[in-house]
Amino acid sequence: MRPPSGKAFVGLIFVYRLFTTGRMVENAADPALMPGQLLARGVSRALASHGFACMEEVTPTPGLRVDVMALGPRGEVWVVECKSSRADFQGDLKWQGYLEWCDRYFWAVDSAFPVELLPDDSGLIVADPYDAEIVRMAPEARLAPARRKALIQRFATQAARRLQAVRDPGAGLEPR
Repeated sequence: MRPPSGKAFVGLIFVYRLFTTGRMVENAADPALMPGQLLARGVSRALASHGFACMEEVTPTPGLRVDVMALGPRGEVWVVECKSSRADFQGDLKWQGYLEWCDRYFWAVDSAFPVELLPDDSGLIVADPYDAEIVRMAPEARLAPARRKALIQRFATQAARRLQAVRDPGAGLEPR
């Protein structure tokens, strides 16, 4: 089978970006992803190989958007923030707000990132665009049952809207 090219390739790039980010992109023909998106892809692939269902750029609550949210095979919820540089990490002022929306919180960085900048009381994943490895397991802080239920429902709703928009892009259904 030949790899897609031309309009088919552009369409696949558009579908990938829409499904992973939940947003329409202005230049769907540009296959280049941002460094953080490449890390998120590697993290998602690795976690999926361990039975997790992953989605990128999830909004657990209005005003917060996590890079990767993963639902585990036993119902656990992990959040992974992908940082591609020192400036990216130092400019992130919202990450502590993510802690109350997961059972485990991780940082994902590439192998060149200065990991001494990252807090010791969170997990650490070293990733590249194609895979990742958990270097330090995050401590567990179990979600309250009511919050878990609401969060999983929100995750499912966002995933379903993204899939619906991919299957019927002419319907004008912008994923939320």
